[in-house]
Amino acid sequence: MRGTFYQVEHVTRYVHAGRASTSQHVACLQPRVSPRLTLHAHDLDVDPAPGAMVERLDYFGNVLHQFEILTPYLEMCAVSRSLVEVWPRVDSINFDDSPSWESVRAANAWNEEAAGGAEVPPFDPDIEYCFASPYVTLDPALADFARASFPQGRPFVAGAIDLMRRIHSEFRFDPGATTITTPITRVLSERHGVCQDFAHLQIGCLRSLGLPARYVSGYMLTDPPPGQPRLVGADASHAWLSIRCPRLGWIDLDPTNDALPDVRHVTVAWGRDYGDVSPLRGIVLGGQRQTLHVGVSVIPVDPPAWPGLVVS
Repeated sequence: MRGTFYQVEHVTRYVHAGRASTSQHVACLQPRVSPRLTLHAHDLDVDPAPGAMVERLDYFGNVLHQFEILTPYLEMCAVSRSLVEVWPRVDSINFDDSPSWESVRAANAWNEEAAGGAEVPPFDPDIEYCFASPYVTLDPALADFARASFPQGRPFVAGAIDLMRRIHSEFRFDPGATTITTPITRVLSERHGVCQDFAHLQIGCLRSLGLPARYVSGYMLTDPPPGQPRLVGADASHAWLSIRCPRLGWIDLDPTNDALPDVRHVTVAWGRDYGDVSPLRGIVLGGQRQTLHVGVSVIPVDPPAWPGLVVS
């Protein structure tokens, strides 16, 4: 049995008002391999050609490409192309059987005084997903908003899904309302934003209750308007979140679309927030003012759909 195949193309183009002399960049654009995603092929083409490019893993296990451009330029273009196979999530999980949210919070709030001298538990590397990060603050207002979804004894996953649905129904998608630096407390008060805002908002609500959640970047297959062809470059990067539940592991939630991500979502990376997984960041010497152009295409394909590739 095969999964669903997509060819993903992500084009990032920087146009400078003046000549840039050199630059260094880090790209987080290669889809992340997991039990539900197979990466069959990937390449990253950069123009002007980098003087050097190194592939490495970051702290969170995401694949990064670090490169430097030594040739002066007015325009830089990075094109990431991937062929992925996405498998459906397991539908047999009963989310109502998850532990209560209070027990999940308690498991992530160990301290020596509360434990009454009990032995220190093994170090949990995921504990950092319970704390504040540069784009996700902890705030009483976030906790207050979340509490309506977490009455006493409610299963953790059921509460998180309810919170996801409330964000979807009570907040308006508005591409012009925010920037990536807009505080999530402002998103909460003004009730609008984009996918990054809604992911950060739900993460902040959960962490403000002491519950673990991480930020996920990637892509989502969208449908063109009825009767119109799919346009190349008309898609966009997407963001959602994952919660960690004992026994069930990490579970993805998409508050922008009120969905449990499945075969239409392609995961690229995860971290504490957007700052850990931004698609392309760097330092440019010279160049003056710059203009950013981004185009993304997520296209369903039949394998192999890649020159020279044989899919077994």
